[in-house]
Amino acid sequence: MSIPLDTADSPGALLVPYPATLDVSYELVEHVSWLIYARRRELNSPWRRLGCFKQALLTLAHLRKNETFTQLAAGFGVSTTTAWRYVDETLDVLAAWTPGLHEALTGLGEGDFVIVDGTLIPIDRIAADEPYYSQKHRKHGMNVQVIARPDGTPLWFSHATPGRTHDLTAARAHGIVQACLTREILVLADRAYQGAGATVRTPYKNHREQPEQYQQFNRDHARLRAPGERAFAQLKSWRILRRARCSTRRIGTIVQAIHTLLTCNCSG
Repeated sequence: MSIPLDTADSPGALLVPYPATLDVSYELVEHVSWLIYARRRELNSPWRRLGCFKQALLTLAHLRKNETFTQLAAGFGVSTTTAWRYVDETLDVLAAWTPGLHEALTGLGEGDFVIVDGTLIPIDRIAADEPYYSQKHRKHGMNVQVIARPDGTPLWFSHATPGRTHDLTAARAHGIVQACLTREILVLADRAYQGAGATVRTPYKNHREQPEQYQQFNRDHARLRAPGERAFAQLKSWRILRRARCSTRRIGTIVQAIHTLLTCNCSG
């Protein structure tokens, strides 16, 4: 005999808070709480239902574990609306600290190289939402471009564009190709960027049918570009980006906010 259990989506469901841990450092929570404190001082809004530290913790739990606002509200003893407002405010605070494209490339120039790649952030959408459907990944999502150092450390993440946007189209629209050309920075990218020209280097097509030097070039290219996958691995370690349930307009802000958090971790 099966016993029906109420869930958070069921009418009249009971939510019971429980102790849990979050796999982020105490220093990171403290750093975010100081940013929130500065924003509250700026707005002349010192009193809130939750203190700065708990607001930071609430936001990090949402990003790291992809918990719903209903779950967060129950765990922190606030309303769902308040939980949403706290997260939304903190995302804007964090996103404001991310560098712009030209700022991210400061210090790089002729003789340096970066890795450029794109990824899809999966989203909940129906089949009719054609602009968000990626034929390459066969799912709905948002396209995000990254510029990474040779060791895979992310330098810059782009704003999100609809999933069907081609990687080369996105890179051009964000100004990546032109910015790297201006600074004479070599760009290593995959076949999706073929035809970019400028300082972008991509693998040769049909390399198995090409002379040995072409095959060796592709092997060396793949070896140098491989660490770039680390940038997206770090980004998607925050479960909110494994399947985003929010408005597509907020995904870019979430990516920028997480980039700030990754920078905090690196500097700490």
